[in-house]
Parts: sequence; C-alpha cells; structure tokens
Amino acid sequence: MGDRGGYRNPTEVQMSQLVLPCHTNQRGELSVGQLLKWIDTTACLSAERHAGCPCVTASMDDIYFEHTISVGQVVNIKAKVNRAFNSSMEVGIQVASEDLCSEKQWTVCKALATFVAHRELSKVKLKQTTPCTEEEKTEHSVAAERRRMRLLYADTMKDLLANCVIQDDLESRDCSCTVPAEKTRVESVELVLPPHANHQGNTFGGQIMAWMENVATIAASRLCRAHPTLKAIEMFHFRGPSQVGDRLVLKAIVNNAFKHSMEVGVCVEAYRQEAESHRRHINSAFMTFVVLDADDQPRTLPWIRPQPGDGERRYREASARKKIRLDRKYIVSCKQAEMPLSVPWDPSNQVYLSYNNVSSLKMLVAKDNWVLSSEINQVRLYTLEEDKFLSFHMEMLVHVDATQAFLLLSDLLRRPEWDKHYRNVELVQQVDEDDAIYHVISPVLGGDAKPQDFVILASRRKPCDNGDPYIIALRSVTLPTHPETPAYRRGETLCSGFCFWREGDQLTKVSYYNQATPGFLNYVTTNVAGLSSEFYTTFKACEQFLLDNRSDLAPSLQTL
Repeated sequence: MGDRGGYRNPTEVQMSQLVLPCHTNQRGELSVGQLLKWIDTTACLSAERHAGCPCVTASMDDIYFEHTISVGQVVNIKAKVNRAFNSSMEVGIQVASEDLCSEKQWTVCKALATFVAHRELSKVKLKQTTPCTEEEKTEHSVAAERRRMRLLYADTMKDLLANCVIQDDLESRDCSCTVPAEKTRVESVELVLPPHANHQGNTFGGQIMAWMENVATIAASRLCRAHPTLKAIEMFHFRGPSQVGDRLVLKAIVNNAFKHSMEVGVCVEAYRQEAESHRRHINSAFMTFVVLDADDQPRTLPWIRPQPGDGERRYREASARKKIRLDRKYIVSCKQAEMPLSVPWDPSNQVYLSYNNVSSLKMLVAKDNWVLSSEINQVRLYTLEEDKFLSFHMEMLVHVDATQAFLLLSDLLRRPEWDKHYRNVELVQQVDEDDAIYHVISPVLGGDAKPQDFVILASRRKPCDNGDPYIIALRSVTLPTHPETPAYRRGETLCSGFCFWREGDQLTKVSYYNQATPGFLNYVTTNVAGLSSEFYTTFKACEQFLLDNRSDLAPSLQTL
C-alpha cells in the first residue's frame, strides 16, 4: 500500500501513534479497543478523502490479531480505498508495529471496512477508483466479490447455523469443573458525549467498537479468572447510527468455551431518554479470546455451563460458528500457493469456496507480468511463470455479444461440443443460480494409460459495474459421492476459467486462463512444440461454437 516507484494511491492515509501507558491494558500492551479507534479513524479519513463528503462505518470484516503491541512501540496504520460502488466503499487497512530501539517491525493485523458516504441534501454517487499497480488492480477486482459475500453474509450464516450439525458434550461433561455462563454476563451503559462523536455528530464507530471490546474482555475474564487476549473479531455490521445524548447499553456473555479459546457475544442497544421503552439495536459481534501463559502459549480453559433455552442455543451456535469461522479463515485468507488442489465441498464452506474460486481467477487476471508467447490469426497465447506455477492465457476477439458468450460457455454440459479435452460432462449438483458442480471425463493425456476425471466447481458472475467482465471460474473440489476410481486417473485444476469483456456491439474479447498443476507441467515440458498449436485449435473451435449457437439464446437474454 505504500510508495512504489514514487507512486502513491491518492486515497491513502497513514497514521503513526506512539503507544503510551494511557493506551495500554493491565499487561502493558496496547488495548485492542484503542487500536480499533485508530483503525476506524484512519479508514474513515481515507474514505472521506475519496468521497469528498462525510462517511460512516457500515461494517467491518473479520479481524485476526497476529501480534500484540507494547508500551513505547509505534503503531503504523495505512488505509486506502480499494473500490467504490454507488454510495459505499471498501477500505483496506494494514496495521504494523515498530520497535524504535531495534528497528524491528511486525504485522499486527489486516482489516477491511465498508464506509457509506452521506450528504444531507443530495444523494451521493461516488466516482470510481482508478487502480494503477498490480496490487490495486487485484484488490479492486476482488472487492466486488467480497461485497457480494458481505451482502449474503447474514442469510448465509443463518442457513449454515440451521444446517450445521455439531456434536456437543453437554450431557457428558464433568459439571463440577464448569462455570455457569450467567456468571460471565456483563451489562454496561455509556452516555454518548461530544468527545465520543465524529465530526457529523454520530457516535464514532471506533468508539463503539472499543466499548464492545471492553465489556467482552470483562466477560471473558470472569470465566478464566485471568487477563484474556483478544485474537479475533468476527465480521459485523452497524445496523443504525447513534448520536450525542444517546445511552448505549452494552451486553456481553461467554457463549462457549473450547479447549484453548472462548467466544464472547456482544450486543449494543441505544435509547434516547430514560423513559423510552424501545431500544434500537445498533450492532452485535462475536469475539474470540485466549489466555496466554508465561511462555505465550494458550492455557486450557474451564468448561462453560449454559443456561437452558437461549443459553444452550448460543452454546451450540458458537460451536457451529467456530467451524464456519475456521473454514472461512482457511479458504478466504489462505494464499493461493498454500491451497490444496482439491478442497472438500461442504454446505459450511460452499459460499467461501465460491468466493475463493472467483477471487483466484480475478487475481490471476490482474497479474501484470504476462508474456506474449505466440500469436496465430489474432489468437494470442500468453504465459506467466511465478513461484512453482506456470499459467497460460489465451485471448481473441469474437463477433458475439458478451452476454451470449457468457451464457454459452458457462454451461459445461455443452463443452464437449467444442473442447476435445472434455469427453463427457455430468452435472452433479446445481448449488444455486451461480454455482454448479460437474464430473468431467477427459481422454488419455500424453502417454498415460488411463483417461482423467475431474470434479469441478464452476462459479459464474455477471459484471458488478461498467468495465467489469463476465466471469466463469473453475476449480477442483472433492465430493464423497464421487471418489477416485480405478478406471480413471483423478485430475485436478487449481484455477482456470473465462473472462468476457464487451468491446463493442456484437464484439467480445474472450480470455481463457489456466494455472497449470504439476501434472500438467510435466505434459507441457514434453510437448512444448505442439502446445501452441493445440491451444489455438481448441480456442478456434470455441469461437466457431459461439458463432454457430448465438442465435439460440434470445429467450435467455431477456431474463438477464
């Protein structure tokens, strides 16, 4: 996010703070609540720099704290707008700590916040950001997919919690070693004063987050009888504003305690006058705490005994959230090079696998070091060597509407009509409108004795804004209903798919991307001479398929 060859993002804002004793907790470490206030301030200033008007915090994605910050060290925060939508923006934040004596630096956390621009007398229409570097192009492209996941988040979590089966041990636990959940309950009220408000008169989002962290820490301390460390905050949304003069009631309770961590639920409600019976729900959040010993290793925690009814519901939901949270952290934040080629498909991770599928392709597209290897009759082949991966990119212009090309090629059942590498395709599961799982059988490759088969997740996306492409992303998954069999050699694809850019009326730039797996690399190494010709032949067959079938899609185009 910093300077690169003298370039600096025009929305970038930096904050550096020296950690003083007044900023620290009982362990002499920077209070996470104070850090959240600084993060929110920096991000808000970045959003307002782009919007040119006041902005409010709408949501904060998952935050994982990797390192604590001690008194006397410096906190360096950088924030920039990754992408602007109609009236909202995604702001990326990086936090690092610096030891002035040793000059060492550590990454503390990364965060993604959504801000909404607000004007009193007119509706806001934000101008688009212009990404310049490869990093900015990647973040700009993937931001659309993250926004999609945020909009679906509440319904997704509701469905997952309803369907996630968790084996709890409530009946088998030794109740003599448990702590009643009600003993951890905390309720605190805060009067919003002018110092707690931003320059618009609304309660500062970072201040609310700091108050939430405070009551959550007290609840966690009542369970473990020690000083807990906050390790993660789950994604949450601000449901509405509060102003100077409001009373905020903050409630916290330990929902569940696992072996080395605990989940604390926090709820914030607002009311204006003491006589008011109705309270406005401002937001809720789930925070994960651990207790560290003298060697900074997590201690074993006491069991929690939930109250019957709502307490047991919160207890079981916390177990489900833990599994979902671990799946999401692994799939969403894992680097592409660290992902296994095939990830198990499961209802608890399907939304995040779809996100990873599309985001991986977008990141591959945003690379700026593609090398043109050959060009035959205006069909271009590019290659990219990076780490242990070799990627390919085919590109051509086709006299077909972009929507038509998208619809034709997103139906993998028709791919054998033009791609000889797809001998047979079976639709295994239509997950939703945008995602489907297919079983693909390919012919014998090179000197192999057996044909290959693949289990592939196909995720398709329509453009989020003008200039965005239509996308079809493909990656391997594993399904218990389709294990490996002796008849086939199981193949895998880590990242591949199509992008379609509208270049004019009935003119589309069709691009195909493939990040080669080690098995395919061996094939490439022994078939370099014929590779360009094979790709060219397949891509020209794809072009002819699009031209021959474009007239079949008139009814489908009416629904898009």
